[in-house]
Amino acid sequence: MHKLLSNWSSNIKSLPESYIFPAESRPGDAIVPFFNTIPVIDLHTGRHHAVQQVLEACRDFGFFQVINHGVDENLLIDTRMVVKEFFDMPNEEKADLFSEDANKKCRLCTSTYDYDIEKNHLWRDNLHHQCHPVDDFIHLWPQKPARYRDVIMKYSLQMGNLSTRILELIGEWIGLGPGYFGDGLTGVQIFSANHYPACPNPNLALGLPKHRDPTLITFLLQDAIHGLQVYRNGEWFGIKPTPNDFLVILGQQIQVISNGKLTSPTHRVVTNSSNHRISIVFSINPKPDSIIEPAKILIDNSNPPLYQSFQSKTFRKTYQEKGDYGEDSLDDYKVKA
Repeated sequence: MHKLLSNWSSNIKSLPESYIFPAESRPGDAIVPFFNTIPVIDLHTGRHHAVQQVLEACRDFGFFQVINHGVDENLLIDTRMVVKEFFDMPNEEKADLFSEDANKKCRLCTSTYDYDIEKNHLWRDNLHHQCHPVDDFIHLWPQKPARYRDVIMKYSLQMGNLSTRILELIGEWIGLGPGYFGDGLTGVQIFSANHYPACPNPNLALGLPKHRDPTLITFLLQDAIHGLQVYRNGEWFGIKPTPNDFLVILGQQIQVISNGKLTSPTHRVVTNSSNHRISIVFSINPKPDSIIEPAKILIDNSNPPLYQSFQSKTFRKTYQEKGDYGEDSLDDYKVKA
């Protein structure tokens, strides 16, 4: 527990050396402009129009904002609130959840699963747990705050429904049949809450480094404090948070399934010196033994497979062992010319 930033970060005036990133990867003092042309998917516009919006977003960006998504707005407020309440609790009330065992189904940790061997620590505390099926995992979730389980259960169920709608739209655009993204490809659903305390030297630290998600697809719910940046055309751009909408980020495993039609974007999280920030990630992942490969319906003589088949758990292991946060995790699985 003593490693948690919430234990000590407010009492320091400068960043500990273990949190200082190398010059080539730290944010530095450069002013990063905001990205002003984020594609928006409006789920109230009708299916045909939504598919066209998804086409542009997935083909050209790899991420998009989704509005009129059907997740109850009061539930979004409650979810952000109960997560904040969790991180604000006294440390002794969170102690039983702290663990450095990456295999634990519900755990509170700091930085990453490799804290003791990583080169640089991330400026974040993290709570994450599996949530699908809810009945299989809810008994492992935090018991405090008292309403945590009820709120996050409702949130997880609605997010599962939203992810199905979005994946169906993506599948329709790619050319996959209805129901392609079944339980084997979506059966592991993770709720992950990040707490980024105010940082004394945000130009030297990172909340999350440059990376691409190892997931199928990720839904990001943010508070009003900016922190997310995407890398596009050789530049970093900030993403303005919209607290009642979601930012959807494509993962590397859906990039493989689409045979390269979709691209998983590179992004990072920066810190700030004056405000704590909360972000909530809901990720959709294949089951560990699921085979990930270019969808056969997309392969013909003119479109050969770009990637080899692999088990999802094998790719996850590669992602962790390479230690580059996904920048070249797919290289090992590309079909050699």
